[in-house]
Amino acid sequence: MAFDFKKEYKEFYMPKNAPSIVEIPKMNYIAVRGKGNPNEEDSEYKKTIGLLYGIAYTIKMSYKTSHKIDGFFEYVVPPLEGFWWQEGFKDTLDYNDKEGFNFISVIRLPDFVTREEFDWAIEEATRKKKQDFSKVEFLEYEEGLCVQCMHIGTYDDEPKTVEAMHQHMTDLGYELDIDENRLHHEIYLSDPRRCDAKNLKTVVRHPIKKVK
Repeated sequence: MAFDFKKEYKEFYMPKNAPSIVEIPKMNYIAVRGKGNPNEEDSEYKKTIGLLYGIAYTIKMSYKTSHKIDGFFEYVVPPLEGFWWQEGFKDTLDYNDKEGFNFISVIRLPDFVTREEFDWAIEEATRKKKQDFSKVEFLEYEEGLCVQCMHIGTYDDEPKTVEAMHQHMTDLGYELDIDENRLHHEIYLSDPRRCDAKNLKTVVRHPIKKVK
């Protein structure tokens, strides 16, 4: 049996489809930055996914990272995630202006993976796959206090879930805290190629702070 982040950290990956407040610790990620409409056939976003998984599986299969996680020698590669924003760091993404989307696509790294092992994986994947992985970076990110919710449905319907999240945080005495360092966050639990759009499961998360 392999260690599965979704099962072991359900509070981060499997929240209920009702808003809740959560404190997210610092995590390390494989990351690629980009811009533009993610739905376009040859989009920059879609190209980042192959880069991320190329490094994620190089690390997973490497003898250099054969450490135990809570007694497990194997682990399931965590789900694809994304940090998103538009110019001005708006409170809610404007889905009518996808060309203005900026993103950081990420996959979480196990805590034991060092920057040195990450750098080795970049070199190893470049050598074996004959592909340019220079855009891939090691990202440390501490998300902190957030409101989150499981969104079920299409990505374009997310504003309804976001509205409920914002109402929940306001009711509890919090306010939104989105800026260049704290961003709209999505965790993709479904594969849109294999799942009906109405059944897609996506964790949506926004940074918040207590009202002074």
